Amino acid sequence: MTSHASEPSSPKPRIGLVGLGLMGHGIGRNLLKNGFPLTVIGHRNRAPVDSLVGLGATDAGSLDALVDAVDIVLLCVTGSPAVESLVYGDGGILAQARHGQIVIDCSTSDPRSSVGIQRDLQAAGVTFVDAPLGRTPKEAEAGTLNVMVGATPEVLETIRPVLAAFAENVIHVGDVLSAQKLKLVNNYVVVGTVALITEALRTCDRVGVDRRSLHALMSKGPLASPLLQLTAGEILEGNLDAMKFSISNAHKDIGYFAGMAQVPGDGESMSGELVAVLAEALRQGMGERFLPHLVELGRPGDTRPNT
Repeated sequence: MTSHASEPSSPKPRIGLVGLGLMGHGIGRNLLKNGFPLTVIGHRNRAPVDSLVGLGATDAGSLDALVDAVDIVLLCVTGSPAVESLVYGDGGILAQARHGQIVIDCSTSDPRSSVGIQRDLQAAGVTFVDAPLGRTPKEAEAGTLNVMVGATPEVLETIRPVLAAFAENVIHVGDVLSAQKLKLVNNYVVVGTVALITEALRTCDRVGVDRRSLHALMSKGPLASPLLQLTAGEILEGNLDAMKFSISNAHKDIGYFAGMAQVPGDGESMSGELVAVLAEALRQGMGERFLPHLVELGRPGDTRPNT
């Protein structure tokens, strides 16, 4: 009988993390916590970079140096323009990548852009995986995110330990790009629901109904949900920042959704109206505020009921 007890375990893949914003820092911290060699690059805000370097990460100094140093490149940026710049820019991923590397896009990206990225990386012998994230920066720090994955089963099993380092639930959606599509549909429901709830609260103000009565009614029926509490419940307590999803990112995601869905006829989709509401919020200078601030539409800076 052959014993394998003394055989060394396979070394963990070297991870390069690009994007150390609200979600990226927690992802990086949990990768380090789980023993993955981590390389990062500078960010306009040095604090998360310095924090991860202090925990054992390496600052590569440039994207090409990062790609050269790792087995898996993990992207966690704001959307497709940023991803395209990282892939196609001077000294970018496509120019530097080598056969057998894996690129995992955890951003909420536009599948219409990603299909070209996937094709071009594949031609260079690089595997592209879409793995957008669910939940919030709080769960990123705790290592309990949801991750939707578009990849073959074989590729998923290769990267599963990496994803499990920062995710509680790893959901295999299907082939590459299917996870990005699912994430956009999910975000459409979430953003649309928040827009409806905040409009309902504003309507209560206009027609003289107590906001708390509406919340109490919805909390006792089929609308009761964590999302209701995260929006209406927190708004009633004066906290408009509990849901850390910016209006500008919501506008970007719903724009991606509308472009992906390509509904042919008028009256067949509410996505156009939702884009218009979010665009108005941007026009009022609310882009960097979080979604519950939609309750302030038309009354910037004032969350009190109209009198």
